[in-house]
Amino acid sequence: MNDRAVALLDHYDIEVLRTRKGRSAILCDTKAGCLIFKEYIGNPEKIKVQNRILSKIAQSRVLPVEEIIPTKEQDLLTEDTDGKKYVLKSYFENRECNIHDAEECRDAVKTLARLHKVMFLDKEDVDKFGLSVFSMQKEYEKHNKELRKVWRYLHKKSQKSFFETALLHEYDYYLEQALEIVSEWQAFALESDLEYIKEQGMLCHGDYQYHNIIKTGQAFSIINFERCLMDNPIRDLCLFMRKLLEKSNWSRKLGESLLDAYNGIRPLSARSFVELYYRLAYPEKFWKIVNFYFNSGKAWIPDKNREKLEILSGQEKEKQIFLETLFRTIS
Repeated sequence: MNDRAVALLDHYDIEVLRTRKGRSAILCDTKAGCLIFKEYIGNPEKIKVQNRILSKIAQSRVLPVEEIIPTKEQDLLTEDTDGKKYVLKSYFENRECNIHDAEECRDAVKTLARLHKVMFLDKEDVDKFGLSVFSMQKEYEKHNKELRKVWRYLHKKSQKSFFETALLHEYDYYLEQALEIVSEWQAFALESDLEYIKEQGMLCHGDYQYHNIIKTGQAFSIINFERCLMDNPIRDLCLFMRKLLEKSNWSRKLGESLLDAYNGIRPLSARSFVELYYRLAYPEKFWKIVNFYFNSGKAWIPDKNREKLEILSGQEKEKQIFLETLFRTIS
């Protein structure tokens, strides 16, 4: 960030003692503690939703979360001459959750369950902000459409790289899996599920992973709510679990431990348990590999892509065993 961005701090009613560079941000030392000033990318209207839910969580005193600092004019964002928008927030100068520590991961899931118990908006706020519920069905149908498109592209391509040949070798298996899961989900899902989420004003963090879970003393503080959205809270649990399970070769013991930790504070309904199964079962990692490949330059394909594909293929058997044993009651 440049000096022009630093000058925007004059719009705030704070005394900045000194500034230092952070990760794509500016850290500001003030008498009230450390703040972080960073570029805001996204819908400017959405920050109003973030501010409302952050205020609600803070008032509940269930767990510490970041705070958005308004300008002197009470605006949540400030803008430079190029139209770039910036936000000033409180900052926790502590380490991230240690994903290699099983007990810390359990605590992070317990923190998530506590967060979900208070992370909802009143109907008045839902209507005020014009919020709509995320549809997993539409999202996965879109993914499947993209998978078919790339499948046709690869089959028509005459000269294929080593990675493209390897990708095509795995393609039919994962495409069939993706289509089957979406078909099963479509038969299971009810319109009333989305209606219930909206009626209850349920919100998700949207990016609940270790980068955004900060260890502060004996507890965790949660940051970066930019991706918050209206969806079944199971979305956050699924993301956190998938990241850890992929790193642990889909350990059943770890999966059961994380689910027990969450259920001990906010028990999952039967329908949410089934939804967790379908979210985990969908070949999200394969779609991401395909999506990254197709939307980047194909003249040179990074070795990292091939490594990810090899890891995915190597873990598939363990993933299916995990899903079968942990969700065996789901037909």
